[in-house]
This record gives sequence, structure tokens and C-alpha cells, in this order.
Amino acid sequence: MAYKAPVRDLTFVLNEVLEIDRYSNSPGFKDVSSDLVQQILEEGAKFAEEVIAPINRIGDQQGCKWVDGKVTGPAGWKEAYHAMVEAGWPALSALPEHGGQGMPSVVAMAFGQFTAAASAAFSMYPGLTAGAYWGLNANGSPEQKAMYLPKMASGEWGGTMNLTEPQCGTDLGLIRTKAIPNGDGSFNITGQKIWISSGEHDFTDNIIHLVLARIEGAPEGIKGISLFVVPKVFVNEDGSLGERNVGAACAGLEHKMGIHGNATCVMAYENAKGWLVGTENKGMAAMFVMMNEARLGTGLQGLSIATAAYQAAVEFAHDRLQGRSLTGPKSPELPADSIMVHPDVRRMLLEAKAFVEGGQAFTLWTALQADLQHSDDAAEAQKAHDYMGLITPVLKAYLTDKGFHVASLAMQVHGGSGYTEHFAASQHLRDARITMIYEGANGIQALDLVGRKLPANGGRAIMSWFADIDAFVAENGAEGPIKPFVDGLADAKKKLQDGTMWLMQNGMQNPDNAAAASTDYLHIFGLTALAYLWAQMAVAAQKQVDAGSTDPFYVTKLQTGRYFVERILPDAHAHLAKLKTGSDVLMAMPAEAF
Repeated sequence: MAYKAPVRDLTFVLNEVLEIDRYSNSPGFKDVSSDLVQQILEEGAKFAEEVIAPINRIGDQQGCKWVDGKVTGPAGWKEAYHAMVEAGWPALSALPEHGGQGMPSVVAMAFGQFTAAASAAFSMYPGLTAGAYWGLNANGSPEQKAMYLPKMASGEWGGTMNLTEPQCGTDLGLIRTKAIPNGDGSFNITGQKIWISSGEHDFTDNIIHLVLARIEGAPEGIKGISLFVVPKVFVNEDGSLGERNVGAACAGLEHKMGIHGNATCVMAYENAKGWLVGTENKGMAAMFVMMNEARLGTGLQGLSIATAAYQAAVEFAHDRLQGRSLTGPKSPELPADSIMVHPDVRRMLLEAKAFVEGGQAFTLWTALQADLQHSDDAAEAQKAHDYMGLITPVLKAYLTDKGFHVASLAMQVHGGSGYTEHFAASQHLRDARITMIYEGANGIQALDLVGRKLPANGGRAIMSWFADIDAFVAENGAEGPIKPFVDGLADAKKKLQDGTMWLMQNGMQNPDNAAAASTDYLHIFGLTALAYLWAQMAVAAQKQVDAGSTDPFYVTKLQTGRYFVERILPDAHAHLAKLKTGSDVLMAMPAEAF
């Protein structure tokens, strides 16, 4: 099955729903027009389809190899990576002062959907570098930025995040990696980090590791954690590469369920030389810049894998002949009808399609908020900043939960064939599963949402979110073809508001109530977010239909959205009912009874 980048879907969202031309006077959009974005996405689609997608299966089958501390990638991957660098794709959104193209996040997010769908494992190499790039840009010294960022922006050098250790994942206050000052501004870093994506490979001449460690004498817990830049190869003052940082080495590769083409490393630091990034004991704040970037990227990855899985399932359903339509043969000249005639197959495909297209719009809307944080309008910038904090855990968890669900539906469409390695369904399912775990497991995202993001600034972000939805409903709620979309959104928002009030009333008196309700609350939020985007897409599509467009794209978009409203959005009711049961049924049973 050949992956086909959904250029039309994304340009529809960018141009007709988000109307990015309206932001031509906003920072980052000055030289960006819808025509330019169209050209970028068409070229990006071609690169994803012709260069990245063909090596995805190879990466799954071959994986990476580790020999004597060195890691080599699957056949053709190094060449594909170099082609990406030469074409300038890693620099798409990097800052012009570092040689980047300075494109808005919303454009980079659109291109990122293509690369992650073409190969999730391959997209992680530039993706992790981008996270390290932005983390170092936000917290590094001028000298560190000048030394590392131009080559990271171009993709000539890689980058990583080093957080997790064998004894701790989410609770980073337990890390043991230590940093001893050398007296010359450098530190000796000693400790072990695990599950380090792209930690060692042969694609680049250097890899810039950002490592959490505790300086000797620092306070216990997260208050004593600092961030360090630890290059694989030292960089000379003139920018050339110097000696190998021999204390920083890959001690092995993880053997994983999926994303085999990405080198997931155990990194051993033994008196590796590193330099402090930012302020002592403020490493967690610095690292969160990268973690938030990675969480958005992970949500995009879950959605993108779902997109590829859906496409493969559609192709299989058209080709697979099995049984006859219950209402009479649809292809009497053939020995059987295609399974596309069966309602339950259509149910699975429409559920996948409705999620994928809604998720595409949700990721682009969120990326636009990232851009609007830099608006010259202080109120607009504040709202966008609030939304980024509120939405990030929702996007990460909801899109990866549902992305895996779509990959499972796609395998079901394939039937027994999908369970074999003759088709792509197995790889999509295996690759998608990790997205629900890394960069903060989805249960942690739900706790972050209800425990930190909702109450932040007195609930300013969620109140603004409700107000925006109310304004949209008031403007578009009249009778007409889009009324079901608007009514569905209004009902979902009402349930989200109801859940929010329940949390306020019951979570404070018993924190277990908030924790027990958190995942269901996040899913109501995700459903509401997609309902909001589907309603906006319905308005844009119906506008074209009313204007006399005969393009079937718009009718299909409306039909897909109706499926979301009628068959998926009602799940909000069940999530609200479960949310309100509180923690009693979860916490009453003694641990030994499990």
C-alpha cells in the first residue's frame, strides 16, 4: 500500500477553516501566503511519499544494529535522512538567525503529519532534534546557541532529551545522574539514562544530548535538578568538530514492540563532559520546553499513524471480495462483493475517517495557537498561551488513545490478513502503541490536565475556551444544514462544563475523586475539541456547497462530519456518567484483593 499525503484535507483546514491569510501581519506570517503554503505542502507530500514511505517497512523489518557502542540504521535510512537535510526540511520552522526558514508552527505541523505518517520511526530523528533545538534556544547561553543551534537547525547534527533512568520515569525527582564541577565551567556527568530515542546513530556527525542531572550538594527532589548539554563530539571554537566525548556512549539498544527503525538507546555517562544550560537547579523548567514540544509531536504521531492505517484499510476493503451485500449483490459480475458493502466495515472505516480528519484540524488549530503566542496583540497572545497549556495534554493523550484505536480498527478491517506481516496493519498497530506511553503516559496527561492546567490562573483558560465555543454557537446556531454540528458542539460543551463543575466541587475535598475522573474528563475534552473543529469545517464546507460548488470533497467532508456527530460524539455522555461515580468504586477494594 502506498501512503498518500492528505494535502487537500490540510490545505482545506489551513485556507478555508483557519484562514491563515488573515494573519499576514502577525509575527512569523509576514512572508507566508496560502499559495506558498500550498507549494510547501505539495513538495513535502512528494518527499514523504517518495523518499520516506518506501523505507518504512525496511526499518520495521531490519531495525537498528548496535556493535561496540556504535549504532547503524536500517538500509537506506541514512541516505533518506541526508536527502531530507539537503532539501532543507528540518530547517522549515527553525529561526532565520540559525539558518532556518522561520515558517510558522502551523506549517511545520502540517508537514510533520506527512513525515510521521510515512514513517513514525524515521520522523523521530528530526523530531527529537527539533525538541532539543527549541529547548536549547529557550534556555542556552548565547555561546551555546551559536555553537550548537545552526547545525541542529539544519539537521546536520542530531539532538536528544535524556530524562528517564532505570529507577524513575515520571517521578524525575528520583534521578541519580550526578554532575561534578570541574572548576572551568564544565561538569563531569555520570549516570545511566534509558529509552533515549535517537541516542546514537550514523546519520549525523554529532549528537547534542540534553541531560538532566543533579549537581553535588543540590537539594533533593526536582528542586535540585539541573540541565546540561553533553555533545557526542566536542565542538572547537571555530565550529569544527574536535575529539570524541568518550564518557558519553550508547550501552545498548532496546528491543521494542514497534518503531524498530528508531534507535532507542541506553546511554551510559561516565565522567562525560557537559555544560550547564540555564540556571542551577532549574533543569525541570528548562526541560519542559522540550517536553511540551515532544508531547505535541507525539499527539501528531498518533494521529499520523492512524492516517496511514486508515488509508491501508480503505485500500484493502476495496480490493477484498467477501460475501454479498445484504440488500443484493452490488458486483454481480464478480464472485463476491468487496467488503465495502458491509455496514460494519463501513462503521470501522467511517470511525477512522472521522477521527483522522477531525484530528488533522485539531493539530493545526493547536499549532496556530503556538504561533499566536507571539502576536503583537497582548490579549490574543495571552489567550493563545493559555490555550497551549490547557490543550497540550488533551492533544497528546486523546489523539494517541484514538490513534491506537484507529490502528486496531484498521487491523480488524484486514481480518486475519492484518494479523500477518504481509500487510502494513501489524506495523501500524505496533508503532502506535508507544505513543500512549512516552513523553508522559496518558494517565499522567489526564492528571496534568485536571490538577494543573484547569486551575491555572483561576481557570482562565477553560473559561475562555467555553466563551469561544458559546460565541461560535451563537453565531452559527440558526436552522440550516450545519445545525446538527452546532447542536452537537453545544451539547458536548455542556457536558464538559458539567464535568468541570463536578471536579471543582468534588476534587478539592478528595483528590482521589479528581484523579479517578481525570481520564474520562480528558476524553470529554477531546470529543469537545473535535466537535468544535468539525463544526468549523462544516461551516466552511457548507459555504462552498451553498455557493454552487460541485466538488465532491465538500459533500464528503460534511457526510464524514455527520458520522462524527451522530456516532462518536455521544460517547461524551458515557464519559460524564463514569466521571461522576468518583473514586469510591476504584479505591474501596484492598490491594491484596486484586
